[in-house]
Amino acid sequence: MAHGSSSPWREAFGEVQNTAQFSEWVAHTVASREWSARSIAQCPIQPVCNLGDGSSQSNPPAFAIEAYKSALDLVECNQYPPTGGLPRFTSTLAKIYSPLLGRDLDANSEISVHSGGTEAILSILTAFVDRGDEVVVFEPGFDLYELHVRFLGGIIRSVQLHPPASASTRVSKRQRMDFRRRGSWKQRSRIEQRFSHNPLGKVFTAHELATIGDIAIKHNLIVLSDEVYEHLTYGPEFIRLASLSPAYAAQTITVHSIGKAFNATGWRIGYATGPSDLIRRVKNAHIILSFTTAGPAQAAAAASLEEAQRNGFWDTNRAKMAKNIEIMCQVFEELGLPYVKPMGAHYLMLNAGKIKVPKGYTFPAALYKKTRDWRLSWFVLMEVGVATIPSSASFNNTRSVVTENYLRFVVGKPEAELREAGRRLLGLKQFL
Repeated sequence: MAHGSSSPWREAFGEVQNTAQFSEWVAHTVASREWSARSIAQCPIQPVCNLGDGSSQSNPPAFAIEAYKSALDLVECNQYPPTGGLPRFTSTLAKIYSPLLGRDLDANSEISVHSGGTEAILSILTAFVDRGDEVVVFEPGFDLYELHVRFLGGIIRSVQLHPPASASTRVSKRQRMDFRRRGSWKQRSRIEQRFSHNPLGKVFTAHELATIGDIAIKHNLIVLSDEVYEHLTYGPEFIRLASLSPAYAAQTITVHSIGKAFNATGWRIGYATGPSDLIRRVKNAHIILSFTTAGPAQAAAAASLEEAQRNGFWDTNRAKMAKNIEIMCQVFEELGLPYVKPMGAHYLMLNAGKIKVPKGYTFPAALYKKTRDWRLSWFVLMEVGVATIPSSASFNNTRSVVTENYLRFVVGKPEAELREAGRRLLGLKQFL
């Protein structure tokens, strides 16, 4: 997108919000999320081990909770904070991210504070997407990307992440991306998104990031790099697109999340970093969408980030999540079912294609119109009391072959719940 072009977000809001079609899109997204809760309520095995919900059912670390309590006593935190963020918070972010990006980050002009990572994403899209513009997203991916783009009148163009050819029989770690099927790039404004990664747990390599960066430069695109799971990566060092070259950094806005970093999604704190000419427009959109962000949460986030740097929390938390991943991987190994071993985030994708549903098994009528993964998810829930999410919920093209057999498991749960879920899942052996 040409950086100097204007954003007609007021016009886009007025037009799209009043259409019946957009209401249907919202209703579909809400129904998909509510369907899980209704299904759990119908399960004959209670309590259900809910590995579908992203909620961890545990508190943030004690030092973060204490920081929040202390922030409530500060007068400046209990009044409207500056729309761009509390200086206490933005200065902390600048100190932390400057060495990670290999340049000095300006706390006032290159950081935007938001009411959650989701609001940051919507603010970025609002600032740069015109009606009819293409937004390129990788799929599977976060379902609200599509909803946000449609809300603004944009057009989703999906680039699918392909599993290895052996994924139906072997454990896989890598998924390849292929831009060759994109055809010609229209000379219209677009945003590419990449993430580390819900639901695959994919961490992009330096070569893959450079491919994205080169395309962005060639076609003057803006890259929205969703890095909310930056502190949950396993294996090679996490590489940031904006750190690879000044040219890439000039095209990139990066989204971060305190909620994901500290298991504190109820705080609703996210932030974006990027060049000042882009962040300025993101801040303008934020003022309309949210105006400002809770002061106590910002002060607590600043103190928590500083403490996490000192006490080794990132390594401890990463090791804890890696252990949870191994607990579930061992269960899948015993079942003989292939899965995608994540390099980041807290999701496991299981290829459940080998599960044989008994002939004549009865499903809710609505599931016969959906892809097979919905019925597999229902079957696993009803037979062993473990809730999962069908992979097709993360695809724009829900008839993709990839969606038929994969189920998503969230492992960011207490160890006792994971072990109980594993014990139950072994009951699927009779259906293999």
